[in-house]
Amino acid sequence: MSTPTPPQAPESEEALIAAMAREYPGLSRQLKQIGAYVEQHRGQLGIQSIQQVAEQCEVQPSAVVRFAKHFGFSGFTEMQKLFRDGLAKQISPSRDYQSRIRGAIESGANDLSSADIVNAVIGGSIAGMQELQRSLQEPAFDAAVDLLFRADAVWLMASRRSFAISTYLTYALQHTEKRVQQITAMGSMQDGQLRGLRHGDVMVAISFAPYAPETEHIVSEAHARGASIICITDSSLSPMARYAHTSILVNETSVFGFRALTNTMAVVQSLFMALAYRLELQYQPARTRSSHS
Repeated sequence: MSTPTPPQAPESEEALIAAMAREYPGLSRQLKQIGAYVEQHRGQLGIQSIQQVAEQCEVQPSAVVRFAKHFGFSGFTEMQKLFRDGLAKQISPSRDYQSRIRGAIESGANDLSSADIVNAVIGGSIAGMQELQRSLQEPAFDAAVDLLFRADAVWLMASRRSFAISTYLTYALQHTEKRVQQITAMGSMQDGQLRGLRHGDVMVAISFAPYAPETEHIVSEAHARGASIICITDSSLSPMARYAHTSILVNETSVFGFRALTNTMAVVQSLFMALAYRLELQYQPARTRSSHS
């Protein structure tokens, strides 16, 4: 009996993340925990020890080794090499300043000025935008614009901190000729609000860890009704991503424990602007009737 050929190790971060997304449903609970951590904290894996990763994932180091071997690596060290390339680019001065400010607060310092705080917030946002520009997957963004362009009706679902983003996108899309409906979940009436959704409609769903269960529920229902799902989230392993026709992955910086919305707002503004550009290209103004006719 021949020995099964071991899987070939991915050659890039992106290839590993794609492999994790494909195999995620069949992974054990522990390997799922590790996979979610790997994707969401890839910028830290190049410098973390296996003990630190295991502690963050609430598993034993042996589980981290098992995860690495499952995807074709000889062990954690070989997998970690994928995340060391470009690490210096991710450690910007603004992030370093942000860490110093956070450390000062945690140590009990009370001499932070308002200027210190605003500079930390702005610096974190700048660093986040720069990373978004490097990491944004353009094919996923293009696919989202195409779905919006072809849709007659667009639905939007987000709650909690993401609610403001869906409200802005609802406002922006109302400047088009498309039918636009925001699921607000006001009075827990989200299921009733969804009744008008039809096969072929498009839903834009926005949620980040810890994922809002009401958003996941509505996305599942919309998918079952035949809607195309555009998912804006922080991980291809998020519970919504399994239903998505395309997922735009966005990671926000955190300053003083508060996660920004800068990157997400930039993405949805760009979605609307790209859609408006496509719609204008299709616009054919009626020719004025000749005065000589």
